[in-house]
Amino acid sequence: MGKNQHVTPHPGGGFQVKGAGNSRATKIFETQREAIAYGREIAKNQQSELLIHNRKGQIRERNSYGNDPFPPKD
Repeated sequence: MGKNQHVTPHPGGGFQVKGAGNSRATKIFETQREAIAYGREIAKNQQSELLIHNRKGQIRERNSYGNDPFPPKD
């Protein structure tokens, strides 16, 4: 399982995709929509989670693309 990917506001403007524990952004985007699409592809490839943060830095959405320890019950 790879690193979880975080979509967060970038200090210089726009949004960034950043691997958990990394000090630098993987890539910077103008819109959050672009950053989410890119982060989702990385999370799918690495079978990890995508965590989307709002402008205040709080997690607003979380998607798992790997081995989910708490799968939904039908």
